[in-house]
Amino acid sequence: MSAVIEIAGLRKTFRTLRQGRRVAVDGFDMVVEAGEVHGFLGPNGSGKTTTLRALLGLVNADEGRMSVLGTPAPEQLTQVSGRVGAIVESPQFFGNFTGRRTLRLLAVAGGVPTTRVDEVLEQVGLRDRGDDRVKGYSLGMKQRLAVASALLKNPELLILDEPANGLDPAGIREMRDLIRALAESGVTVLVSSHILAEIQLICDHVTIISQGRRVAAGRVDDVLAGHDQHEWQVRVADPERGAELLRAAGLTVTAQRDDLLVVGGAGEPEQISSTLGTEGLWVRELTPIRPDLESVFLELTGTAPAPTLPRQADGSVPSGEGPDDPMIELDVTDGRRVDA
Repeated sequence: MSAVIEIAGLRKTFRTLRQGRRVAVDGFDMVVEAGEVHGFLGPNGSGKTTTLRALLGLVNADEGRMSVLGTPAPEQLTQVSGRVGAIVESPQFFGNFTGRRTLRLLAVAGGVPTTRVDEVLEQVGLRDRGDDRVKGYSLGMKQRLAVASALLKNPELLILDEPANGLDPAGIREMRDLIRALAESGVTVLVSSHILAEIQLICDHVTIISQGRRVAAGRVDDVLAGHDQHEWQVRVADPERGAELLRAAGLTVTAQRDDLLVVGGAGEPEQISSTLGTEGLWVRELTPIRPDLESVFLELTGTAPAPTLPRQADGSVPSGEGPDDPMIELDVTDGRRVDA
C-alpha cells in the first residue's frame, strides 16, 4: 500500500496571550496508508487538532514535512483538494437553512453535482430530516450533516475530527457502520475520537499523540500486544491455597480477592491448571487478561515526556509557558487568534 498522508518532524509553536510560547506539536510523525481506517488518538491539548489544522493549511507549521495523496501539503493542497473531505472540530451552519439546502449550496460552491445531496443524506441517516431547519437539529444530527458535507465530493481521503461527538449509542453505531462501509468501498479514513472502544472496533492502525509527540503507532493488535502483561484470571474454591501453590511453582499472583486470582508468568494456561489440579484444587475459570485500547492509551499518555520548551539561564521556563496557559492563543506565524 502507498501512503496517502505523511507527516515528518512537524513542529508548531503558539504564543499565549501573556506573550509566552507553547509548543503544541513537537517533532511529530505519522503515516496513513491507502485503504485503511486510521485512528488518531490523544487527550485534550495533546496537539491532535493542531496537527490536522497544519496538514490542511489552517495554521502554518514552524517545521516539518507533510504530504497528502502524494502532494506536498499544504503548499500544493489545492491540487488534490477535490479528492479530500475533512471535518476539523465543530462545524457551523446557518440555522434557518434546511439540511438539504445547506448541502446543495455547498455542492454548487464546490462544483459537485447536486444529485450527491440526497445520496449523502441517505449515507448519514438524515434522509427523513433533510427538509428540517438546521437550528432544530440536535448536536448529533449537526455532526452527521457535517460528515455529509465532507462526503459530497466522494473523496478518496476522509479526515474526521471527533465524528461521534454528540451522538447517542445508536448514532455511534451508525457512524461506525458508515466508516466501515466507506473503508470497504476504498476510501481511506483518518478519524480522531475520544471513544476508544469505537476506535478499537473500526480501526486498522492507530497513532497516539501526547504533549505534541507520538508515543505509539502501528496496527491496533500490535500496539495492544506490546502492552500485554500475559496475565490470567483464575477462579478456585480456595484462593489462599491456590496462591501458595502457584507461587511455589514460580508464578506470580498479583491480585487476590474472594475466589479470584490474577496470575502472571505462565507461558501456557496448562501450567496453571496442572499446578493446581495435581494438588486437587480444580480451576473454575481460566481467562486471559488482554489489554484494551483505553488502558494502553491511559498508560501511554500518562507517562509521555513533556514537550521541549526554551529555558532561561537558571533552568526555569519563561513566564507564560507553563501548563496553565489559556487555550486561546496567537499563531506565531501570522498573529491570528486561533484555538489550539
